[in-house]
Amino acid sequence: MTPSQIGALRQLSLTPKSELRFDERLARRTTLRVGGPAACWAQVATFGDLKRVLGVCSEAGIPWTVIGGGSNLLVSDQGFPGVVVHLCGEFRTWNYDEESLHFTVGAAVSLSRIVQEAFRRGLSGMEFAVGTPGTVGGAIRMNAGTSERGMSTRVVSVTTYDPDRGLKRYAASDIQWGYRSTSFSPREVILECVLSVKPGQEAFIRAKMEGSLARRKRTQPLDFPSCGSVFRNPSGQHAGALIEGCGLSGTRIGGAQISGKHANFIVNTGEASAHDVIELIQLAQHKVKQEHGIELKPEVRFLGF
Repeated sequence: MTPSQIGALRQLSLTPKSELRFDERLARRTTLRVGGPAACWAQVATFGDLKRVLGVCSEAGIPWTVIGGGSNLLVSDQGFPGVVVHLCGEFRTWNYDEESLHFTVGAAVSLSRIVQEAFRRGLSGMEFAVGTPGTVGGAIRMNAGTSERGMSTRVVSVTTYDPDRGLKRYAASDIQWGYRSTSFSPREVILECVLSVKPGQEAFIRAKMEGSLARRKRTQPLDFPSCGSVFRNPSGQHAGALIEGCGLSGTRIGGAQISGKHANFIVNTGEASAHDVIELIQLAQHKVKQEHGIELKPEVRFLGF
């Protein structure tokens, strides 16, 4: 950012729980633990502060993006030359209405929190998301879930904010839900959603959750930092099996490694760089294309490249 752009941000008057930090290292803000600095890290606690920050970005021509829990994200070693918005404060609130069987949830609430709150009340519908990292907002934007069930099956409505168009409330049917995708524009910030659940049997819910967690522990490299699944599964195929079939399991470049436990995961063994990870991504794509004729498409989101 230019000195005048930084100056415009420094002049912002924000509420006490909001904060601007400059040259904030993003490696510690992502689950993969790699990435350079953001020119500005905007921790935003209120809707008014969000409007003010994005208003200055629009007026001063500053690029901006939003990140939640930092999963499903690869930040370049050079970082991001703009404002990274991170929601907190009022966006971390939620409530449950017993009559409608609806959770109203701020985008910055962790998905695991809602999964556990539903279980605690004997409510079914969120078991598929047990163990899924990240925030509710991020999970909705990418329609997170399993091959059988995703966030689209639970969403009643979503409220977003676009600095050009203002607030908008979508019914679930207004949203185009795809495999790891939705129709929200990049400039729409997800603020809040309503999720539906239903009464269930505690023993059945517990068994499903424990089974899912055991399967994750058995099949995923949870002992190392990662960004989650790197590639989308091609139709009728599993990206991990394709990569493993090319003999790439365990392949290491620098501090990054294609997991020997699940080849659709790239893990940080200690001192990985984003460049290391990119080289492994490109290697997997090249080998799978060469041997299987299939083009692997990344599921991970790239920032600063």
